[in-house]
Amino acid sequence: MKIVYIVNTLMPTTKAHGYQIGKTCEKLSILGNEVELIIPNRKNHVADDLFEYYGLERNFTVKKIDCPDIIFLSKYIGAMAFYTQSLFFSAKLLFLNLKQNSIIYSRDIIIIFIFLARGFNVVYNVHNWSKKRKLFSNLFLNKNFKIVCNSEGTKKDLTNNGFNNIIAVPNGVDLEEYSNLGDKYYLRKKFNLPINKKIIMYVGSFYKWKGIEVVLKSAKLLNNNKDIIFIVVGGNENDLEKYTKNKEIFKNVLFIGHKPRIEIPSYLKSADILLLPNTSVTNESVNYTSPIKMFEYMASGVPIIASNLPSMREVLNSNNSFFVEPDNSQLIISGIKKILNDKDFSDKLARRSLEDVKKYTWDEYAAKILNFIKK
Repeated sequence: MKIVYIVNTLMPTTKAHGYQIGKTCEKLSILGNEVELIIPNRKNHVADDLFEYYGLERNFTVKKIDCPDIIFLSKYIGAMAFYTQSLFFSAKLLFLNLKQNSIIYSRDIIIIFIFLARGFNVVYNVHNWSKKRKLFSNLFLNKNFKIVCNSEGTKKDLTNNGFNNIIAVPNGVDLEEYSNLGDKYYLRKKFNLPINKKIIMYVGSFYKWKGIEVVLKSAKLLNNNKDIIFIVVGGNENDLEKYTKNKEIFKNVLFIGHKPRIEIPSYLKSADILLLPNTSVTNESVNYTSPIKMFEYMASGVPIIASNLPSMREVLNSNNSFFVEPDNSQLIISGIKKILNDKDFSDKLARRSLEDVKKYTWDEYAAKILNFIKK
C-alpha cells in the first residue's frame, strides 16, 4: 500500500507534532507500506537531518514542495503570512502527480478537501475540534471519509458534528528507548544535575494550557525547602528569557532549555517526580490532548503527578498516577510530599505505570491505524 502523508509544517521541528508525524511514517513503513512524507520547502532553523533528529529508521521518503516562503513576514502581517503560505502550498498540491491508488493521510483539513476533490482515498488525522473546522466541514465536506483522532474527547465532538467512520488512537512511546540507561544518579552525573536533591521535573512546551505557570507557582511555594529542586526541560529562547531574568523568584528552579529528543528518556529517568499539570482553561487541555510526554513519563518508571482531566483519564488512573485538581499548586505540593514521603506508594505508582504503558507503543499505534485504513 502506498501511503502519502502530507503536512504543511516544518520538519524537523522542536514541537511534539513533528516527532509524532515522523514516528507515524516510520512505523507504517515497518508494517510493509510504501510511505512518503510531503512537506513544504521552507527555511528551517533546525538544520538537522529529519531522521537523525528524531532517531528514525530511514525507511520512508521525504519530498519537499517548493513554494514561496513568506513566513518571515509574520512579524509585519501576523497570521496572514501563514495563511498566504498555506495557499501557495495548497495550490501546488492541486497539480501534484501521485498514483491514484495512493492513500492520502493528513492533519490538515484543507489538504483533505483538495484530495477528496481529486478523487483520492483520504484519511484525516484530527487532534482537536474547533468552530473553524466545524464551519469548513459543514460548507465543503462529505463526512464519510475515514478519520483517525488522538482521543475519545476529539472523537466525541467529531461524532456530534455528523462525522462517522472514526477511530480514536492515542499517541505512544518506544519502550526500548528507556532500557539500559543507568540509574538516576548516573544520569544526574551525566547531565550535571543535583545529586543530593529531590528532583521534580516538567518536560515540554511553555504553552499556558500545558501548565507551566502552575509548575512555577508550586516551585515558589517550596522556595525554602533546600532538599527539593524543580527542573524544567523545554521552552524556546523567548520563554527562557522571560522566566530566567529574575533568578531570585525562581531560585529553586533550573531551566535547562530544549534538549535533543534522544536525551529525553535519560532526563525523565533522572527525576524523582514528573509533573503533567495541564490546565482546565481550554478544550484542548480538558478534552482533546493526548500528550506524547504522558506515555514517555509512564515508560520512565518515575511517579507522575497529573491534572485530573478527562483527557488525562483516558490513559491515566489513580493506580498509575497521583491526580490533583487542575491549576492548584497547593495540591501539587501535597502530591509531591506524599510521593517523597511514602516509598511504598511511590513504587506502586511507578510499577503500575510501567505495566499500563505497554498498551501504548508506537507499534500498536501504527497497527491500529493500518487495520482501520484497510477496512
